[in-house]
Amino acid sequence: MSTDETLDTHLQELRRGTVVLACLRLLTTPGYGYGLLEELAKRGFATDANTLYPLLRRLEKQGHLESEWNTEEARPRKFYRTSTAGRALARSLTDDFRAIATAIGALPQED
Repeated sequence: MSTDETLDTHLQELRRGTVVLACLRLLTTPGYGYGLLEELAKRGFATDANTLYPLLRRLEKQGHLESEWNTEEARPRKFYRTSTAGRALARSLTDDFRAIATAIGALPQED
């Protein structure tokens, strides 16, 4: 495995959990899948549809997201929003993320 492939693998693992947190925080304002993909990318959370849509379904099944269909437009869209349980989870994950970032920042780094 090349150095670039190794880095890509580790970056993917590192980002996997942050996408969950980003979705929970972004969806406090209702959004649909494709729009969320674009918003995530714009904010530096590169992901693809094959990752995002199963994640949204899983979070909904766990009760962290709520959804409803908007059928007023030509193409119906399923809109998601963070539930009360999802907001509580986002707060806990944010606190943990900040604590981890602080701990990592305190580790020695070779320049």
